[in-house]
Amino acid sequence: MKALVLCGGAGTRLRPITHTLAKQLVPIANKPVLFYGLEAIKEAGVDEVGIVVGDTSVEIKQAVGDGSPWGLQVSYIYQEQPLGLAHAVMVSEEFLGDDQFVMYLGDNLIKDGIKGLVDEFRNNKPNSQILLARVKEPQRFGVAELEGGRVKRLVEKPERPASDLALVGVYMFDNNIMDAARAIKPSSRGELEITDAIQWLIDKGFTVDPHVIDGWWKDTGRLDDMLEANRIMLETLEPRVEGHVDGESETSGMVVVEKGAEIINSSVRGPAIIGEGTRIINSFIGPYTSIYFGVTVTDSEIEHSIILENSTVTDIPGRVEDSLIGQNVEVGRSPLKPAAYRFMLGDNSRVGIL
Repeated sequence: MKALVLCGGAGTRLRPITHTLAKQLVPIANKPVLFYGLEAIKEAGVDEVGIVVGDTSVEIKQAVGDGSPWGLQVSYIYQEQPLGLAHAVMVSEEFLGDDQFVMYLGDNLIKDGIKGLVDEFRNNKPNSQILLARVKEPQRFGVAELEGGRVKRLVEKPERPASDLALVGVYMFDNNIMDAARAIKPSSRGELEITDAIQWLIDKGFTVDPHVIDGWWKDTGRLDDMLEANRIMLETLEPRVEGHVDGESETSGMVVVEKGAEIINSSVRGPAIIGEGTRIINSFIGPYTSIYFGVTVTDSEIEHSIILENSTVTDIPGRVEDSLIGQNVEVGRSPLKPAAYRFMLGDNSRVGIL
């Protein structure tokens, strides 16, 4: 059995962060989202992985390499344009051959992994197994209708969903999915939808097993979902201090201080993680905060946020919260007079001022 991990797409819902960083590499609890998926695939006993890449191929390849850190054999498959998940399957035909495979969306996070689900697919041997979860906004996802415990119909991002069962970003297939992908037509979005391909399997009498997951799952394509994923994963960490916490500082709750990090005259309240080489000075770091490597925070308060590498936050008069701050960002108070707000912001930014 093989794995196909999809890392194409532009990540428009996370801009401007994704102008310079692949959405699959944004860190959750100081670990890129994609790495959780690779760990889950290895745990499920799958060693051969094809990663479908697009415009961010260089970043993905630099981060993952040949897969050896996870004990995986990684191949890269280039998709010239993000023309749909079924299209990604088609361009991966040479890699997949006639093998069964699990398809995993690289920006999805399933807290409990996929081992049990892959084992179920191997044992029951359906033509496809789809993972479903009950969600509050099913119109954002592919939606399944079940009848008598079987999949009756699948619709991609319906305006009026017939159920609250969304397709989780993990699918399992045998080689019949290739015929299905070739048989369908592009949707109104101009994409070959995997929901249409699975529906083709259903209509042709192939076996498609549904599995409704009870555990926690997130598509991290939006800021709020990414912050919630960060919150959940921080709660799974074990406290440890590998860096330096001076005598004037205090850590409480589940706090990780990675090697080379310094906490100086500051308070860190967990769950929180402070990355390698980061310095926290005269500041408060509140719960559900992940600060990546090489960051400096001085005379500021941060809570329920994610700060990416090599950024600085200095002398902020109010608390920074519910935020995602990108790489090499400088946030600080300007000494210039007269007092005024001056911004240079990327597409789709959100700024709140009190």
